[in-house]
Amino acid sequence: MKSEHCRIVVTGGAGFLGSHLCDSLLEQGHSVIAIDNLVTGRMENVEHLFGHDRFQFVRQDVTNYLWVPGEVDIVLHFASPASPIDYLELPIQTLKVGSLGTHNALGLAKDKGSRFLLASTSEVYGDPEVHPQVETYWGNVNPVGLRGCYDEAKRFSEAMTMAYYRTHGVDVRIVRIFNTYGPRMRPRDGRVVSSFLTQALRGTPLTVFGDGSQTRSFCYVDDLIDGIISVLWSDYVGPVNVGNPGEFTMLELADVVRRVTGSSAELLHEPLPTDDPTRRRPDIELIAKLTGWQPRVDLAEGLERTAAWLETQLA
Repeated sequence: MKSEHCRIVVTGGAGFLGSHLCDSLLEQGHSVIAIDNLVTGRMENVEHLFGHDRFQFVRQDVTNYLWVPGEVDIVLHFASPASPIDYLELPIQTLKVGSLGTHNALGLAKDKGSRFLLASTSEVYGDPEVHPQVETYWGNVNPVGLRGCYDEAKRFSEAMTMAYYRTHGVDVRIVRIFNTYGPRMRPRDGRVVSSFLTQALRGTPLTVFGDGSQTRSFCYVDDLIDGIISVLWSDYVGPVNVGNPGEFTMLELADVVRRVTGSSAELLHEPLPTDDPTRRRPDIELIAKLTGWQPRVDLAEGLERTAAWLETQLA
């Protein structure tokens, strides 16, 4: 497949990641059809693209029958609630978009002879007993816990994707996305970066769950999109980890947030949520070997950019 002048469908195209993906693909000369039901996506994420002659927006729930007229070269399946607040409030919708939505998106790719890329997640590793997480690790997930609606939806999505690959010969790619942050995050989406930055900018205490020793790895959105697109054009089915291997405790993240925002906010400790992973860090040796991709934006720089954007939202 040529990596230029493709007609590409992006489900979840008005979401945080989906909208940045639309931007990048349009900049590269492709035509983009963004599909979103706007449950967690936002029209303002893509309204700057309205009027672009290679962009089209379709408001639709992908758990219903999905069809796009004309040729489609690539289907990128990014539709899903992805923040803890969203999928804990919308557990059934999250499971439906991971099952029915993935089935419909794969069906579209099959019918059109398209390449298909699934946006999976580091959450398939659960509370990992292998560190850092490698793609060959099967994970440690509680299927009946509160987070199971998201974890198992994505694990099912991966299984469905591989079934279409093996049974129908669909040309698939799977990326496992680790914690990502940047402009267009919703201030109150429940992710730790947006929560810390919003609280620091407002001068309120930063909410730290547990003792703050749990770790995450944070990838700036521009880096992540570049990594995903590099996997899209590779010949590797996957799964492939995409994330920044820098590992920070929540206390360390709070310190960097306070430094970049000039905040002196105190920390407010709350009980640790059920099944909250204790450690999370991607092994990115595979993607580096496949495509040469490496993240470039360090945490402080990325937080500064994100804080500047959140300030405009809070204003």
